[in-house]
Amino acid sequence: MTSVFMRVFLTALLALSVVGLAAVTPEASFAQEAAAQEAASQPFDPDATTEAYLASLSGPEKEKSDAYFEGGYWLILWGFLYGIVVAWLLLRNGFSARIRDWCEAHSKRPFLQTVFYSAAYIALSSVMSFPWAIYTSFYREHQYDLATQDFSAWFGDQAIGFIMAIIGASLFIAVLYAVIRKAGTKWWMWGAGITAGFIALLMLITPVFINPLFNTYTPLEAGPVKNAILAMAKDQGVEFDDVYMFDASAQSTRISANVSGLGATKRISLNDNLMNQSTVAEIKAVMGHELGHYVLGHVLVMVAMFSAILGLGYLFVTLAFGWATKRWGATWGIKGIDDIAGLPLASVLLSAYMFVMTPVFNTVIRVNESQADAFGLDAAKEPDGFATIALKLAKYRKLDPTPLEEFLLFDHPSGRTRVQMAMDWKAAHQDETKSEAE
Repeated sequence: MTSVFMRVFLTALLALSVVGLAAVTPEASFAQEAAAQEAASQPFDPDATTEAYLASLSGPEKEKSDAYFEGGYWLILWGFLYGIVVAWLLLRNGFSARIRDWCEAHSKRPFLQTVFYSAAYIALSSVMSFPWAIYTSFYREHQYDLATQDFSAWFGDQAIGFIMAIIGASLFIAVLYAVIRKAGTKWWMWGAGITAGFIALLMLITPVFINPLFNTYTPLEAGPVKNAILAMAKDQGVEFDDVYMFDASAQSTRISANVSGLGATKRISLNDNLMNQSTVAEIKAVMGHELGHYVLGHVLVMVAMFSAILGLGYLFVTLAFGWATKRWGATWGIKGIDDIAGLPLASVLLSAYMFVMTPVFNTVIRVNESQADAFGLDAAKEPDGFATIALKLAKYRKLDPTPLEEFLLFDHPSGRTRVQMAMDWKAAHQDETKSEAE
C-alpha cells in the first residue's frame, strides 16, 4: 500500500517482530556444525571462535545473501519515490478532490465521507502500487529462494491483506481526520495517542483473529521441544498453557517464532521451518530471545516509542502541509489540512519524514533486539545454538556489514554482532554450560 497510514499496520507488526531467521542449505549447516566441533576441541577464544563461525559461511551463498540485503537499501529509496509518483497522480488535475466531492454527495456525515474516501484511496493506491508489490514481495523473494508460494496463493494472501486494509485503515484514517477537525493544528498530539491505542488493539487481536487468516496454527506435539520451551518460560516467571506451530513453509523458507498478543491473547508460536530445520539448541536459543521480548515488555516500549516518533511526524505534516497547499492547493482542489482530499499529500509528507527517520526506527528496534538476545542467552544457555541460528539468518541478512552500515540500515544486530555476543557470553559462563556441537 502506498498510503503511509498503512504503515501503522507495519509498525504494529514491528512491535510484534521476531528474529526473522531464515533457512539454510544442508551444506552450510554441515559447515557450521564443523565450526562448532572445531571450536569445542580448542582452548576457548571468543574472538577466534567468532571468526571460525563466520568463515563457515562464505563463497556464492554469502555473496547472494549480501546482494539480497544490499538490494534492499535501494528498495527503500525506490519505494519512497514510487509512492511520490502515486500521490502525484492522485492529486494532479484535482482527481482526489473529485473523489471527495463524490463522497460528500453520497453522505452528509463527515466521518462516513472520510471512510468512503479512505477506502477509495487505499483501493486506487493499491492498484497503482501492485506492480511494485509483485516485484518486491513475489518475484524478488523467489529470485533469492526465500518464497515458496505460487502466484495464485500469493495473490490470495494479498487480497486478504487488502480487505483488512480497506476496513482497518479506513476506520483509523477517519478517526484521525475527526481529531483534525476537532483539535485543529494541535491534532498531532492527540493523533500520537490514537496511533498508540490503535497499534495496541491490533496487537491484541492479531494472534487470535488475524494470523489464522494466513496460516494454520496447531498445538505443538508433546516432546522435548515443547517441554523445553514451557520450562524456560516458567523459569523466567511467565507461564503459558501451550505452544503453537504454524505452517509458514506454505509461504516462505524463513525461520521465525514469536511471543505475541496481550493479556488473554498472549501466545507462543514457532513456525514449521524452525522445527524442521533446526536443532533443539537452536530452537531454545530462538525461543529464549522471543521470551526476552515478552518479559522485558518490548511490545509496549516499542508501541510508545513508535507512536511518539509518528506524533512528531504528524507535526511535520501539519507544518509542511500548509506550505505545500499555498503553492499547489488551488490546482489540487485542497481546502486545508482537515480536507480529506489532501490525504495523498499528507501521506507523501509522512512518507518523507519516515524515510529520513529510517535510522531512528532501525535503532529503536535494534536496541530492543539486542536486549532480547542477551536475555535469550541467559534464559536458554545455548550460545552455540544461538551462533548457528544467527548464521542461518545470514541467508537473507548481510552477515558482516561495516559498523556505519549496521547503525544506519540494520533493524536487527548483524550476524557478526550476534555471534560475537554469544561467544563472549560463553567465555563468561564456561562453568555453567558446555559447548553444543549438534
